Amino acid sequence: MYGAEFTEISDLVYQGRGKDYRAEAEYIGGLVRGRMPGAASLLDVGCGTGAHLEAFGESFGDVAGLDASKDMIEAARAKDLRAALYQGDMCDFDLGRSFDAVTCLFGSIGHPESFARLTDALHCFARHLVPGGVAAVDPWWFPETFLEGYVSGDVVTEGERTVARVSHSVRSGDSSRMEVHYTVADRGSGIRHFTETYTARLFTKAQYEAAFADAGFDAEYIEGVQQGRGLFLAVRRPAPACASPEPIED
Repeated sequence: MYGAEFTEISDLVYQGRGKDYRAEAEYIGGLVRGRMPGAASLLDVGCGTGAHLEAFGESFGDVAGLDASKDMIEAARAKDLRAALYQGDMCDFDLGRSFDAVTCLFGSIGHPESFARLTDALHCFARHLVPGGVAAVDPWWFPETFLEGYVSGDVVTEGERTVARVSHSVRSGDSSRMEVHYTVADRGSGIRHFTETYTARLFTKAQYEAAFADAGFDAEYIEGVQQGRGLFLAVRRPAPACASPEPIED
């Protein structure tokens, strides 16, 4: 889970790394409406500071966000977004309502530590969708697409603040472990440094497909998008109709 120090600089870091929230929201919104033309409500799971929600709010009249991090939710609330915001675990939440669409981006679906918990998360998504509703899920890397020892680095400046980010990723059993170092320089407060470690499960494509099916979705996988990780687009199947009772003979 992201800490308070990263939350403070997260928007600057992602935007500096080329994250185009509006373009991504338009693309995913178009896919959702391709399956459900009248979609008007959306829940973003793992919403972070609400950058995607801000963009989704331009095309969906009713938007909400959920994140496990209290710091992230507080940062999103500080933006005064036109969205309902909730703190909660993606594997176990109940908002008491349903939506036309559920999104889970940034590879956040890799956070569940087991296949059972992944299935729990997708069941939660299904319970918060109307029949025929659409889930758009950006997976974390598959075992065969994860790059062992991958290193990345970025420097971004905005106003009087400069942030340098360097990361190194390794495989740890069935998961990836990414260590990230941040150096933040401000004119007034000087230079500070902190480190965060993020662990995500390397689920296989087949595991995702099985979890979607178990949760009552018809899912397809779109290759090459979302920085190369691809995207699962899944439609919630209608509940099976109850069979009419057999007549009772006297």
